[in-house]
Amino acid sequence: MHMPFLPPPKLYTDLAHWWPLLSPIEEYRGEAQRYHELFSRHPRPVRTVLELGCGGGNNAFFLKQHYDMTLVDISLQMLAVCAATNPECTLVHGDMRHVRVERQFDAVFMHDAVCYVTTEEDLKLVAETAALHCSEGGLVFMAPDFLGESFREGSSHGGSDDTEGRGIRYLEWTWDPDPDDTMYTVDFAYLLKEADGTVHSEHDRHVLGVFPELTWCTVLRDAGFSPAVVRLEATGSGCDDREAVYAITGTRT
Repeated sequence: MHMPFLPPPKLYTDLAHWWPLLSPIEEYRGEAQRYHELFSRHPRPVRTVLELGCGGGNNAFFLKQHYDMTLVDISLQMLAVCAATNPECTLVHGDMRHVRVERQFDAVFMHDAVCYVTTEEDLKLVAETAALHCSEGGLVFMAPDFLGESFREGSSHGGSDDTEGRGIRYLEWTWDPDPDDTMYTVDFAYLLKEADGTVHSEHDRHVLGVFPELTWCTVLRDAGFSPAVVRLEATGSGCDDREAVYAITGTRT
């Protein structure tokens, strides 16, 4: 049996309106360009893209210049943030394990939202969703923060301000309480400054999944894809000081 997703982090619910300051769109420009280049090298032309777990729509903001984008997210609050910057795109409220858009696409794309899949059973459901929505010869592309082989603990910090006096600063701490399971923890501490100068703090825990390369490839192969692992240069959001990140890709057979 699959497990329900854990309670959603505050960042995607009550604090979703802070997302544009925690993770500014401009930080995604180079990353989105890299994904576009990879999509462009796929043997079958990519014109339509389904993004599962679009979040605030930062990658879509750049990718929509090249593709007809349909964007899915489980959080209504994050879809509202996404709609503000991507009004041209089709937005769908849904869970990447179960959503059915009733059409097929040239590519199914999952950025780091796929990290919130914490069990192999749920990973199989996500792969099934991708397979149902990916046309024959189409591409599936997932960009988890880590493979099991590349995981490491660490910390980072950041934040930004808007023109109205609001600002956020955060500390991000990645650690693994049990190396023998398929989950790890990212704790965030936020300092949030309102336009009137008042500041308050929030703690936000994200429980994420991590799987070895063999699991990713087996799950995709069983779902009808020909899988591969691609090593990417570590640029863009969420890369910290890693030397490289990895993407899981597959061609629908």
